[in-house]
Amino acid sequence: MGTRTTTPPRLALPALAAAALVALGVAACSKPEGPGGEPLKPGVQILARGNGAEPMTLDPHRAVSVPAMNILRDLFEGLVSTAPDGTPVPGVAERWDTSSDGLSWRFELRGNALWSTGEPVTADDFVAGLRRALDPATESGAAGLLAPILNARGVMTRRVGVEELGVEALDEHTLVIRLAAPTPWLLELLTHPVSSPLYRPGLEQHGEDFARPGRLVSNGPFYLSDWQPHEHITLARNHNYWDRRNVAIDKVVYHAIVDQTVELERYRAGQLHWTADVPHHQLGWVQRRLGSELTITPRMAVTWLGLNVTRPPFDTDAGLRRALAMAIDRELIVRSVTGAGEVPAYSWVPPMAGYPAQTPAWGKLPRRQQVEEARRLYAAAGYSGRNPLELELLYPGGLNNRRLAISIAAMWRETLGVQTRLREEPFYEFLESRADLGTTMAFRSGWAADYRDAFSFAGLFDSETGASDTGWRNAEYDELLQASMQARNPRRRLALLAEAERILLEEQPIIPLYFDVRRRLVRPEVRGWVPNPMDLHPSRHFYLVSGTAGGGE
Repeated sequence: MGTRTTTPPRLALPALAAAALVALGVAACSKPEGPGGEPLKPGVQILARGNGAEPMTLDPHRAVSVPAMNILRDLFEGLVSTAPDGTPVPGVAERWDTSSDGLSWRFELRGNALWSTGEPVTADDFVAGLRRALDPATESGAAGLLAPILNARGVMTRRVGVEELGVEALDEHTLVIRLAAPTPWLLELLTHPVSSPLYRPGLEQHGEDFARPGRLVSNGPFYLSDWQPHEHITLARNHNYWDRRNVAIDKVVYHAIVDQTVELERYRAGQLHWTADVPHHQLGWVQRRLGSELTITPRMAVTWLGLNVTRPPFDTDAGLRRALAMAIDRELIVRSVTGAGEVPAYSWVPPMAGYPAQTPAWGKLPRRQQVEEARRLYAAAGYSGRNPLELELLYPGGLNNRRLAISIAAMWRETLGVQTRLREEPFYEFLESRADLGTTMAFRSGWAADYRDAFSFAGLFDSETGASDTGWRNAEYDELLQASMQARNPRRRLALLAEAERILLEEQPIIPLYFDVRRRLVRPEVRGWVPNPMDLHPSRHFYLVSGTAGGGE
């Protein structure tokens, strides 16, 4: 990485000339005012985004992290896209319809949807992308999201070949997706980068290294211009994008900044238009000094601890797992550690309309009784002051993550006498380590919904398609998930998912901590910002205006 390119890769000369004419046309016809009537900031519009950890990859079918997803939603566009409020809108597909039983969807692609090379995006490109995502050889961490497609499970488990997947190109602009069961969240699912089309010549020419500057061909509003590892990733406007006239931003720079204190300093220095987060311990100062620029939005996300149930000490004793869960004072965490309006979590699925919350009985006990029961369970598992539990807690780097890990270790020590070793790793190393069931004991993680449905949380623990990295498997849980997908009655479907969650919470391979919020600073000159619970903010919806100031001292 670290290479630079000023034009999209593999752009033929005729297409390049056409792109130049388009660019001139856009410049000549562009309006000096934004949609709100305010004057646009003169010159090239460069949006600087704080983006947290460095992405491991920008391969849309292999990436899993939130920082990677942010970038990929700028680089690629699926059949369905997202509005500023996060709701699904037409993307490459300009329209669609479904069969009466909800098992067959027909998508009509736009005739002017192009790759960044100027070549047309076709239905076959989507067939190739979906097949690649589900092919076990790809090792996609997000492939499980596509499990509702007919035969997807068989492909993932090598029971059938990728050619049996329920996707078909009827012609160049018509795609049919067949489902194993009705899937209410399908349209939201198709906005996820894992469902992106595949530029097959790029994969054929460069193999798995195709997702780099100078090689990556994309079909979204931007293309990959530059990648300086652990510093920044730069995207430039794709003049072949079908809706380019409604994209104001010329360049997006994603800054990889793990330390929230450093990110705040760079924001105040005017180097960022928004931050990925805000330091927990400086939130009060930020509210006093930069309150008008601070946005705090509830998210469909949970912060949690995972326990490796395939090896001691968590392989046999659910009582010990529950003792650790009960020893954590969630009220204290959200009040004194995070402090931005997070909600203590005793269940796995965040509050959702129509879904019955599954708070375990112990979560409703007074704090004193929780502590007493935690100590009883700890002793019953054979541990004491003379024989303390020793464990290692793995967590991704960053000041906020470090403070949370220290707080949890202190609660375990003070309540039970547990001796905890803290292990901090860079995010990309953390993802690899937590998946190593041979060594990892406990890890701190977060899970955000990929679509607005309880199944987005329940599916993480599906034995075939899930990716919880806890090693937990439960046949009854799997059966309930499958029954929920076949249920035609919405209330029945949610009741089945709730029953599955009760099993998960009873077995306790996880320790939910709190339902998250997104804390972020956004500079006054940024327009188009719409907070939404999915925390989706594609750069094409933004523009910069003149005559504003921010980042106060």
